[in-house]
Amino acid sequence: MLAEKRFRELFRRSESLAEVGGAKNPVHSHSSQRSKTNGSKRMKRSAIVVGVLVAALLLGALGSYLYGQYLFSKVKKVSVSSETTQVAGQPLNILLIGNNTRTGLSPAEAAAFGTAAQVGGGRADVSMIAHFDPKNKSITLVSIPRDLFMPIPGTKKLQRVDAALNPTAATGTAEDPNQLVKTIEYDLGIPIQHYVELNFDSFQGIVNALGGVKMYFPTPVKDAYSGLNITTTGCLTLNGSQALQVVRARHLQYQLPNGTWGYDGLGDLSRTRRDHIFLQVLASQVKASGISNPVKDLSLLKSVLPFLTIDSQFTESEMLSLILTYRHSNPAATPTGTLPVAFGPASGYVFDGVNYNSIVLPQEPADTTMLKSLIGLSQPKISPSQVSVTVVNGSHTYGVGSQIASGLSGLGFNAINGPSVPPNANPVESVIYYTPGNIAKAEALKSTLTGEVIMGQVPSTGYSTPLELLVGDQLAVAVAPVTTTSTTQVATTQQSTTSTAATASSSTATSPSTTLVSITGATQVNVSQQPQPWDPRACPA
Repeated sequence: MLAEKRFRELFRRSESLAEVGGAKNPVHSHSSQRSKTNGSKRMKRSAIVVGVLVAALLLGALGSYLYGQYLFSKVKKVSVSSETTQVAGQPLNILLIGNNTRTGLSPAEAAAFGTAAQVGGGRADVSMIAHFDPKNKSITLVSIPRDLFMPIPGTKKLQRVDAALNPTAATGTAEDPNQLVKTIEYDLGIPIQHYVELNFDSFQGIVNALGGVKMYFPTPVKDAYSGLNITTTGCLTLNGSQALQVVRARHLQYQLPNGTWGYDGLGDLSRTRRDHIFLQVLASQVKASGISNPVKDLSLLKSVLPFLTIDSQFTESEMLSLILTYRHSNPAATPTGTLPVAFGPASGYVFDGVNYNSIVLPQEPADTTMLKSLIGLSQPKISPSQVSVTVVNGSHTYGVGSQIASGLSGLGFNAINGPSVPPNANPVESVIYYTPGNIAKAEALKSTLTGEVIMGQVPSTGYSTPLELLVGDQLAVAVAPVTTTSTTQVATTQQSTTSTAATASSSTATSPSTTLVSITGATQVNVSQQPQPWDPRACPA
């Protein structure tokens, strides 16, 4: 009773905090005061807008301060020294990670998902950037496909981004958030200020503590890999285990009107869309139900906080500040996106003699365009004359390195035609390698390229220039500002590739609203963020 009394008292205090700092505080009528109080109560409920991962933390900061402090002390904290320092008044990016580690699972969960011995280490099964913009009080979510093939910082080796969290033969490192944060910051140019990690246990704990999540299923769906098996249609209440099956479904099958089963051939790309929908549904339900029962709040905190991992710089006061700033956000209207990609070979992607199986490759300028639109990624104002780069031909096409170097020189870059090296994959991914302190120059160079190209930081390029462009099989130099529909090319390297899972049939289908754009011979996939006919979604009002 004492804890509950303190919870109510301090919750009221937190409400009044929202009123501090206004320019003027006139006397309100009873009616307007009720309106203000209701708006303050909505502040706490709106915290869920950023998704399940941050929701638990925000609730912890706003709930019982005394009990919340105790629970907050139970949160696992890790040092993430690679994070970008937050500047007051500037946008904030939080990296939200769903770690699929099997460590700590119950016997029943281990039977369903595999033991730690069977599935070693942890991987970033879900990677999202939650972007907070204080200028317009908006929040956006961008997903990075787990199979995106990216350079490992400090090396010229590449790996799927989900494995950057996990010890690998390529890096020899232990499970380390720093490695993952560096990979995203150095390769994509996205500054990360905070890190939040959730695992199977904590995800299920959140859903169960909320009493389940209601979702509408327009058709029966199943996924033998995640365990999902919804046999009926309509509005259903999912428990933690069922919700986990939904957000992990990468091999989704859906029942067609004639009773046969279709297959969502976009795999993880479609799963990211469904994860966005799930988070919006959960956030909206929490906001609508009005989480104001202290017993329910404390149950949520106790279920979630001990299982979370956050960076040691992410404080309670900062979380509270986020709530106060973004309390009026609308969960259902949160803009979301998934980075456009191109599929790797259906037979598996072999890099340096190792088969990485299913991977996806970056696509420019589409990736940068999305990041600019959703998280305000800015283009550095650097003149091409300030950029010196050695162009190395790593493709399967003879002489293309000199063509790319000539095209870059025509744009004003100090481009040196370097040697040719044996192809390391098929197709070869183009990489702009740059030394520390030269990411802005790498971004300036990338802005003039089209195709499967990404950045990567290395201690040294091995050449006299701070930048090296490894030319792959799908690359073009653009004369004019590039778009996904109209590009003038002065130099290209193309290799015929076969699109995988990009054709529709009765058994395999892409999302109807997904656009497939041909760029330099590759097939770019832009996944629709709107629910597809088979996707679970919010229950009708």
